[in-house]
Amino acid sequence: MPKLSCYLTVLLLALLSGCSQTFERQTCVTLAAEVNYCLAPISQQVLGNGQQALSAMQKASIQTENNQHELLSQLELSQQQLTLVGLAPLGQALFTLSYDGQSLISEQSKLLGEQFKAEYLLAIMQLIYWPDNSINQHLEGATISNYSCDAALCRGLFFAKNDLNEITTSQQPFISIRYSNLAQWQAEVELKIPAADFQLNISPL
Repeated sequence: MPKLSCYLTVLLLALLSGCSQTFERQTCVTLAAEVNYCLAPISQQVLGNGQQALSAMQKASIQTENNQHELLSQLELSQQQLTLVGLAPLGQALFTLSYDGQSLISEQSKLLGEQFKAEYLLAIMQLIYWPDNSINQHLEGATISNYSCDAALCRGLFFAKNDLNEITTSQQPFISIRYSNLAQWQAEVELKIPAADFQLNISPL
């Protein structure tokens, strides 16, 4: 037990110290074999209804095969800039992502290590909240589209075929997104990537 106590003390001190490092991240990610996505720019379509800015506080739960994590996020979106701040459940800052439509800067706690890939997190946020036409313009090897389900709204990423508009009921999305509300920013969201045993749940606060 003394070793465990010592470890927890060091971990707490590290959290309170606020040590961080800054990286310029890539803006293109691989979502599946032969499927690549480059971050789409910020557009008025994302804000909608003539809005000039949007602010959203959310709770996120991430579940993988062996782990489950929870964090709070504060998202600020304008026509020129997206800023996403991730907080531990007790309020410690874990990361701040800044995206201006071209470059992505990640200021993150050293505790996250180099395994934390900000570009993937932001890509997932865009898949959830950006309009289909914007995503599809920056998606290679797949297409995103609505499909029928028992939720208020479902969107999915489907592997591309000869006709990107031809999505049959027999096809299953390799990434599925379910919304409890047609107003996506106000909805409970569930995103699943079965092949990676990954599930993300987002609740607005």
